[in-house]
Amino acid sequence: MTNAPLSAPKPGEGALLWAVKIFSGVLILLILILHFLVNHYWAPNGLLSHAEVVAYYQNYPIVPIMEGFFLIFVVAHSLLGVRSILLDLRPSPRVLRGVDGVLILIGVTASVYGIWLLIRVTGWGG
Repeated sequence: MTNAPLSAPKPGEGALLWAVKIFSGVLILLILILHFLVNHYWAPNGLLSHAEVVAYYQNYPIVPIMEGFFLIFVVAHSLLGVRSILLDLRPSPRVLRGVDGVLILIGVTASVYGIWLLIRVTGWGG
C-alpha cells in the first residue's frame, strides 16, 4: 500500500492550476445539486418548458447568475482536465504554450457565448 496523495499537481501543471481544478470540481458539485433543487425540485411542475425557464429566470435573478457561475466553472474544469490529459503525453514547453493558448481561446469563447445567451434568454440585454 502506498502513501501517495490522491491528487497532486502534474509536472507542467503548477499548484495554481491544480488548485483551480480541484476547487472548480467541488463548486461544480455544489452548484449542480443547487441547480437540480432549484430547477427540478422546487420548480412548480418539476421539469420546465422553455417559456417557464425564461419566466423563472426573469422572476428569480439569482438563478441565471447561479447558472452563469455553473457555466464558467464547468468550462474551466473541463478544459483544465483536457490539459491534464495532454500533460500525460509530455509535450514540449513550446507545444504546451500553444495548447494553453487554444484552450484559453476555447474557454473564453464558450464562456462569453454562454453568458451572452443567458443574458438574451433572461431579457436583461434589452
